[in-house]
Amino acid sequence: MSLSEKLADYILNTSYEDLPSDVVEFTKICLLDYFSSAIAGSEQEAIQIIDELVKEMGGEPQSALVTGGKTSVTQAALLNGAAGHIIEQDDIHKSSIIHAATVVIPAALAISEWKKLTGKELITAIVIGYEVCYRIGEAVTPSHYYYWHNTATCGTFGAAAAASKLLQLNKKQTIHALGSAGTQAAGLWEFIEDGAMSKQLHPGKAAMNGVISALLAEKNFSAAQKILEGKRGFFEAMSEAYDVSKVTNKLGEEFKIMENSFKVHASCRHTHHAMDIMMDLAKESDIQLPDVERINVKTYQVAIDITDNADPKTLYAAKFSLQFCTALALLIGDGGVDAFNEDNLWNDKIRQLMKLVNVSVDPEINKQYPDKWGAIVEVELTSGNWIIKETDFPKGDPENAVSTEDLLKKFKTLTNSLAASAQNSLSDKLLHLESLNTIEDLFDFTKVQ
Repeated sequence: MSLSEKLADYILNTSYEDLPSDVVEFTKICLLDYFSSAIAGSEQEAIQIIDELVKEMGGEPQSALVTGGKTSVTQAALLNGAAGHIIEQDDIHKSSIIHAATVVIPAALAISEWKKLTGKELITAIVIGYEVCYRIGEAVTPSHYYYWHNTATCGTFGAAAAASKLLQLNKKQTIHALGSAGTQAAGLWEFIEDGAMSKQLHPGKAAMNGVISALLAEKNFSAAQKILEGKRGFFEAMSEAYDVSKVTNKLGEEFKIMENSFKVHASCRHTHHAMDIMMDLAKESDIQLPDVERINVKTYQVAIDITDNADPKTLYAAKFSLQFCTALALLIGDGGVDAFNEDNLWNDKIRQLMKLVNVSVDPEINKQYPDKWGAIVEVELTSGNWIIKETDFPKGDPENAVSTEDLLKKFKTLTNSLAASAQNSLSDKLLHLESLNTIEDLFDFTKVQ
């Protein structure tokens, strides 16, 4: 039996009744966190450009946009996927390195609204989508991640899985949906060299391609039967090393959505370990620039590959600069959306401190990645004293969890463009999603801004 067949069986056979109560509750929190990021992201330039394109292209008013109005189900997945990723506050899964919310949830929302499905059906599809993309991501990580953005590539499978469930595809059709998803999987890291808007295109297209794959499969459009393990399939073409067993090991026995992490800082997740440490240090002592001789940040190789940027020229690049984020966290004591502003980007003290930040790979920490996204930070003071702190798990990981109350505060902060009544209405609907007979009203906030 092919991997696609096994995944198709899982997709078809998993029902809402199979979900433990804690999984249901956690999934609703993932939805709340997605809307936090998507609403805040809807105002960003790149999303406004996509919004302009979507409205120029037209389309049947099938599904709501986070920017307001309705469009086709495919274009809704595109824009709402892009919006959820742009402010760097969307969820993350350590082992697969995937931001699933910004891919799976927009695809599932678009189809659920279009087909007038229930909250329970939406929850089930999201759980399934997370499961599928996380398992495929785990199978190819970490070699795949050097060139490929896992959220875009592996995420496409998750979007297709969720869409297939909601469209009630049969087994053969679901296999075709996965095949079409895999052949469209793309998303190269080269954008990071330019700080380009392509990063937003990645989750948007992944969500859109997942929906397209399922819609085509519904019409019996055929695709590769062994898109994952085939000799010219996803694994062989896009990873130097992969572990097929991770796709099916304990499939149906556990729920990987429960391994999800939430972001408390508005930057690349690979900067969060150092930011946590520096913000704790800022609270504990009044260390200022003149007190610092140097700072050594020792971490895993992938963090260096993605975030070693000693001279970011834009706010977007600063979010992917371990040097900037380390300095910002110590001197400002904050890593939220508002902390990443032009004043801080060109702040003389932050810029001077950045020059004292040295980043390197620690062999032991590197061995533990991606199970642990750890760091050691060594601060040498001008007094000659040293402060050494380390962490294995950034805040928001299951091992260093944030509370539902924390995520509600995050929601209120990121959606402060909405009236309080709209905020309260949306959060209440999301936290009681299983009781909704239709999810159409979730986007009512776009009508009362």
